[in-house]
Amino acid sequence: MKPIFPLLLLFSLPGSAQSYKEYVERGLSQMEHDSLTQAEQTFRQAMQLSPALKSNALLFRHIGQIQERTGRDHEALESYTLGLNLSPTTLGLLLDRASLYYRLGNEQRALSDYSAVLDLSPDHTEALFFRAHLYTRKQDYRKARQDYDHLLRLQPTREDALQGFCLLNAKDRRPREAMEVVNNLIQLYPHHATNYLLRGGMELQEKQYEVALYDFDKAVELAPENPDAYLSRGECYLSMKKKKQAKKDLQRALELGADRQYVMQLMRQLK
Repeated sequence: MKPIFPLLLLFSLPGSAQSYKEYVERGLSQMEHDSLTQAEQTFRQAMQLSPALKSNALLFRHIGQIQERTGRDHEALESYTLGLNLSPTTLGLLLDRASLYYRLGNEQRALSDYSAVLDLSPDHTEALFFRAHLYTRKQDYRKARQDYDHLLRLQPTREDALQGFCLLNAKDRRPREAMEVVNNLIQLYPHHATNYLLRGGMELQEKQYEVALYDFDKAVELAPENPDAYLSRGECYLSMKKKKQAKKDLQRALELGADRQYVMQLMRQLK
């Protein structure tokens, strides 16, 4: 559940707005107790009482969060936008809308909102992380690198940022730098299977099958219920022409929920 926004602005209202405050407090309590339909109705009642208040931007944010949680994503987008029309510099609204745009696949608008956050708060780590990721997807590697550099100065051991920076280097044809980053990751987080999968994938791409197999073995050991670990090791065995071992791992990956279409595509190579 997303954190409830502080009520400092609301408690500065004049006495004539007491009913507004009561509605807002009731709505926040209903949100905390997951009475979402009632909370949305209560927030709308508060806005009807005082439609001109700037603090209604926060109520639009809460309504948008409720709409997201109840599967009404496009209504949520509209609510976040209405809130931003009232208060364009509210970071929480920008972040919520950016996250929703990203989840819905509208990456350009997500990028625009994360950039707006960073214009207001240049060291905002969440916005830096997602904008770097989006720039990488757009193949704007220079801007992605700038954001990762900035983020890693603020949080030098942040695992997902280091993973993203490693992938950026790999995509930007800097394999040595990518390997340095992933080796650092494994030193920092030696018990996290995802980092061995990342390094093993890079080694497999370079046809370094034996060292890749070591990393995939380690990933299976650390995360025996992770389908990606078996899938990756199965692909490695397949590249090594070890069909019996490949078939066993691919079947296990399928049992654990790996993408069936992709696994069957690999299985056809066993014939």
